[in-house]
Amino acid sequence: MALGLTAALALSGCNKDSTADANGNGTPDAQETAQGLTVAGEWPLTGEPAKGKTPRHPVMIVKIDNTASSSPQQGLGRADLITEELVEGGSTRLAVFFYKHVPNRVGPVRSMRATDIGIVKPAKAVLVASGGAPPTVRRIKDAGITSFTEGATGYSRDTSRSAPYNLFMDLKKLSHQVKAKDRVDSYLPFGSAKDLPKGQPAKGLAATFSGGHTTNWTFAGGKYTNQNSFAASGDQFRPDNVLVLRVRVGDAGYKDPAGNPVPETKFTGSGSAMLFHGGRVVRGTWKKSLDSTVSLSTRAGKLPVPAGHTWVELVPQSGGNVTITK
Repeated sequence: MALGLTAALALSGCNKDSTADANGNGTPDAQETAQGLTVAGEWPLTGEPAKGKTPRHPVMIVKIDNTASSSPQQGLGRADLITEELVEGGSTRLAVFFYKHVPNRVGPVRSMRATDIGIVKPAKAVLVASGGAPPTVRRIKDAGITSFTEGATGYSRDTSRSAPYNLFMDLKKLSHQVKAKDRVDSYLPFGSAKDLPKGQPAKGLAATFSGGHTTNWTFAGGKYTNQNSFAASGDQFRPDNVLVLRVRVGDAGYKDPAGNPVPETKFTGSGSAMLFHGGRVVRGTWKKSLDSTVSLSTRAGKLPVPAGHTWVELVPQSGGNVTITK
């Protein structure tokens, strides 16, 4: 099921201003709506039904810290999709996707990694990160990815926090500066939950990235809850699906300021996959090239991801582990 962005033959009038919640987060307003484009079918990051005009801005992916120092993270509750990746020191970092909703404040924003190339390109997204090591910045640029680092429109420092965990981005401001240029294909192979194989009971899971970090999930009320979340109260991302992809991890070729080797997740090739939905788990395999979307399959055929919000865990094949709670 694909999202089509089709040219409209004629447009007239404009949308009313968006309604926003207490945090200034709302649906796209007239200034954020593409002229001459309509959404047909589904939102590309959730597979949910879509009507009307597509946002005029591209998908925006923000790199957000995922350690205790990031607490409280802000903006996660308005995200469409989140990917968790391994970084140096055994910690993880989040690549948070925003498209349907554009929060005023997200962060704390941290630096980019070469891993982000395989995450960002399939969404034709722009990358919002504090900066990056010179080798990584060059690779991101050579990959044709537009990045917005500290100093760009929307960035600010929160003086009540300590650096480097005090950098935040006003995505609404940035969205007025960047225009969508390309059609956005469905990021995952979305489908109907009724077409999902039965699988096995799974009340939760533990995704281990390293000896120092495990992300624990529990299922209740139709949603998954991250037991390790550093998000602000009421701003947690509670997905309908947790998709675990076992990936190869190599060496990025440089060290962080503390002397830790920087890992690089290879979000290409193939590997085993586990799709958690509705308190059950279905096992399969995944396949992906650097700039293509992910394909999922079982021995019986294609594996659809039920429409809704998804958290993608890029768990290392070596040194990582996944434990299922039955």
